[in-house]
Amino acid sequence: MAIITLKKIAHELTENLRRKVSVDWEKRDSVRAKLRLMVKRILRKYKYPPDKQDEAIRLVLQQTEQLCAGWM
Repeated sequence: MAIITLKKIAHELTENLRRKVSVDWEKRDSVRAKLRLMVKRILRKYKYPPDKQDEAIRLVLQQTEQLCAGWM
């Protein structure tokens, strides 16, 4: 996957997550589920390999927890 595509994915994910940071999503399963769907949609949009999407989603959510902790 091209570096530029990965940068676009990261940028779009970050912008979407910043808008949702006001909700304590770490403790609300429904919010976490919506975030997983958002990440999945973005990965599909950029044609991220389907067989690697589950691992990518887990990694993004782990990193998001760490990133959002710094925003609050």
